[in-house]
Amino acid sequence: MARPSLRGTFVLCTVAIATGIALAGDRIAFRDSDGETARRVARMVESRHIAHPRIDDDLSARLLKRYVETWDRQKLYFLKSDIDEFHQSASVLDDQILAGNVDFALTVFNRIRQRMNERADLIAQLIDADHDFSVDEEMVTDPDELDWAATEDELAERWRKRIKFDLLMLYLEDTEPDEARKRLHVRYNRSRNFLEQTEPHEILEQYLSSMTHCLDPHSSYMSPQTLQDFQIQMAQHLEGIGARLRFDVDSGYTIVEEVIEGGAAAADGRLKKGDRITGVDPDGPRGPEPLVDVVEMKLTKVVDYIRGPSNTEVLLRVRTLDDETEEITVVDYVLTRQQVEIPDQSVEGKIIETGTWFDGRKEKIGVLNIPSFYRDFSGASAGGLFKSTSRDVRRVLKRFNRENVDAVIVDLRWNGGGALQEAVEVSGLFIPRGPVVQVREPGNSVRVLEDEDPQVQWRKPMIVVCNRLSASASEIFAGAIRDYRRGIIVGDRTTHGKGTVQNVMPVTSLFGTQHGALKLTISKFYRVNGDSTQNRGVTSDVVLPSLLNHRDIGEDSLDNALAFDRIQRAGYVPYSSYLTDAMKDELAARSSRRVSESTDFDRVRQAIARYEERKNRKTISLNLETLKEEEEEIRREEEEQEEIIQKSSGYSDDEDDDIFKDDFYNRELVRITLDYLDLRDELRTVRR
Repeated sequence: MARPSLRGTFVLCTVAIATGIALAGDRIAFRDSDGETARRVARMVESRHIAHPRIDDDLSARLLKRYVETWDRQKLYFLKSDIDEFHQSASVLDDQILAGNVDFALTVFNRIRQRMNERADLIAQLIDADHDFSVDEEMVTDPDELDWAATEDELAERWRKRIKFDLLMLYLEDTEPDEARKRLHVRYNRSRNFLEQTEPHEILEQYLSSMTHCLDPHSSYMSPQTLQDFQIQMAQHLEGIGARLRFDVDSGYTIVEEVIEGGAAAADGRLKKGDRITGVDPDGPRGPEPLVDVVEMKLTKVVDYIRGPSNTEVLLRVRTLDDETEEITVVDYVLTRQQVEIPDQSVEGKIIETGTWFDGRKEKIGVLNIPSFYRDFSGASAGGLFKSTSRDVRRVLKRFNRENVDAVIVDLRWNGGGALQEAVEVSGLFIPRGPVVQVREPGNSVRVLEDEDPQVQWRKPMIVVCNRLSASASEIFAGAIRDYRRGIIVGDRTTHGKGTVQNVMPVTSLFGTQHGALKLTISKFYRVNGDSTQNRGVTSDVVLPSLLNHRDIGEDSLDNALAFDRIQRAGYVPYSSYLTDAMKDELAARSSRRVSESTDFDRVRQAIARYEERKNRKTISLNLETLKEEEEEIRREEEEQEEIIQKSSGYSDDEDDDIFKDDFYNRELVRITLDYLDLRDELRTVRR
């Protein structure tokens, strides 16, 4: 099963109304309703965020810094004079937002637009200039180590090094000098072009989210367009043509990355991977408007044009390779949009006959892969059948019971969370009736969410596998399983550490007009033992060596993350006395002995050591030979790291649908499970 890509790919889905593209020289303006949106968001933040923050001068200063850096993180465009000018508003942005004034967001955007256009000639000159690649000099790669450039000369020097570095990286890919220069011209021209396509709702979203991110890393404002994407992710189905697209930075084309089985494009049969979409008529062949040229258009914009409700037509103009003549042809396809499920994000199960992995073993181990805690809320509200994690888990467990599986491995690696209700309901399938998670609301009142179903769908042994990317709802489940002594937690040192609850609240005017939504941290959740999962996560009983343990990817590495704390223990009774601390210690000791003797895990330890050596480096060489040696070494290390992470993650980038491959990491997971069965049987024998 391929790990979901986190970048460069969009799924064509629900209907959206596209607004006009800003052309060079046009001045973007907010609508009056945008100010109303900001004012309402600010009031909602003050009244409903768990910390009840004040929209005051302190928040104003932090908002200014954060918002400015979203546009120029590398400090390559703004001058210190720009920053000084912006800082004149450091104490008034709070008052402006509360009054419905968001002009500062446009001031910064228009300035970055101006500076980017002003830098265009310098960038072009530096791309075409002769550079001495034998000089021993370095470029600072960490922008936090830099102040804003005070003069144009200082900024030009930064750009000289930046362009020199860009050229060096292309040369290291065996790109000829003329081709390298051409590609850089295209790259920076396209960056300016994309900025010109920025729409007011994107600027407003960036600005208001910068404000909420000053409070905690998970609160954000979602424009109507972003809200639709969020709803699709939770519902696990989409309406559209059924294709994944990516933007090709070299050609400027939107390219078909995948045709999704069961979708409109797959049923039609003509659109295929590699096709380049050059034009779109969102209303189909009989639409009132002319076909829209989408070459050099942002991917999000292309998606807006293509997606739409079921049973409506869309016309695509496509450059495609004719399979018979092997020539490029331009054709028009008319497709009827329809709803399609997204299968690669659903719960899956697999049964391992351990005798095929280890001689002399006869057990059956069930692997239950839960990629996210999804729930189709609209479908649930309508009644009847709807998509949910708990329903899919129940189905897999029934199969495991029918086939007399001896133990279950619940795989939560890379599971970023999802619906709180699903975490509770899935936990309830493994424990009897009782509390699952405690939720502290604004005002410090505590609400206990319970499993109210006395039936247990799985009573046999289980282990839960987590990594540093197992977050939120995953941690609720893992924490409940650990506190009830229901199973063993195995994997990275700890989970992600996201112990906060977000609620998506519509931002609505007095007249009922929708202005997107506010995803706001309104609560913190706590395990039934009273510990928050915030920042510290759920620690593993058996820790395996992992590169992810050493990367800054947990909640504790995020800006403005809320702190760990404790509340009173809930009233619960552990499920079993057969899982003791001594048993956990013995499982960890047995695993540690195997891991210490494993050549595969030794590779992991060596990769960790090399990663730690490079982790804190702030500069990079601009000497061709030095950089070549460094990059070759880094490339080898990164390839090795990626391979190791894949083999310890349960996913890979190939097309294999095997959710639990026979590799060294998964073998150790099965070994731990078999050890658990053996120790449990020994304890039962002693107690008899």
